[in-house]
Amino acid sequence: MGTELTSDQIKHILQGIKIPPQPQILVDLQIEQVMPDPDMKQIARLISQDVGLSGTMLKFVNSPFFGLANKITSIEQAVSLLGLNSVINILNGLSIKGEMSDEKIQAMTRFWDTANDIAMVCATVAKQIGFSSPDEAYAMGLFHNSGIPLMMQRFDNYLSVMEEGYAEPEKRIIDVENRVFNTNHAVVGYYTAKSWNLPLTICDVIAEHHSADSIFGNKDGKSQEKKTLLAILKIAEHICCNYNILGGQTVDHEWERINKDILEYVGLSTYDIEDMKANFKDMGISVGL
Repeated sequence: MGTELTSDQIKHILQGIKIPPQPQILVDLQIEQVMPDPDMKQIARLISQDVGLSGTMLKFVNSPFFGLANKITSIEQAVSLLGLNSVINILNGLSIKGEMSDEKIQAMTRFWDTANDIAMVCATVAKQIGFSSPDEAYAMGLFHNSGIPLMMQRFDNYLSVMEEGYAEPEKRIIDVENRVFNTNHAVVGYYTAKSWNLPLTICDVIAEHHSADSIFGNKDGKSQEKKTLLAILKIAEHICCNYNILGGQTVDHEWERINKDILEYVGLSTYDIEDMKANFKDMGISVGL
């Protein structure tokens, strides 16, 4: 049973939401809304493919209004808790905020495409290695680069600087961003995830997802859940060719530095990764070069 939210509550929680929804997802959702008997599972499936929409739904259900004992990461559960009327009202509020020019939509396409593919791969990899919460891994994949569209909106040259970071064979991708902007998409993503009331572990992984070298170089046995989520994410980023689609590179420099430690940590081999690529390609997901 969903909990009906007032228009004032929706307006308050929508404040600060800046990542625009994908126009086609909004169209598909609007079509579903006007059906005689809207399918909540279909609505949840569409929402789960979009970073901004998913983050907004989780922000609502993880807010003090609902008073949940534990923060959730399942989009389907969030939609169920909110109920159809509240979800539709939230979507209508975001539709107005989501109006973009064709140029902006084209620039955002790379971000949207990688976010959705990486989320699906994260959930699948999580199941394969026996991680207890594939939903959490999906959320991790979907939200890990949520700082990128915000950086794009703030800095006109952001994409070219990000590509410069991906071209660095030794430095972290975010080191170039720090030098140019005095901040980076991982930091911005961390604060965005916190504003959405996501679990602290996910927020921490977002903040550190380009610092895997030092994290996996530390063999102290601490922060196992965070390390596992980070390992799943880095595997998914590599499989989905993030270094090429977002970074504009033909070599995944980051993966070359960290893959040995990560594969050892999760008990996979390079052959397993190649098998995964083949399976995901059959599923229609863009995979490595």
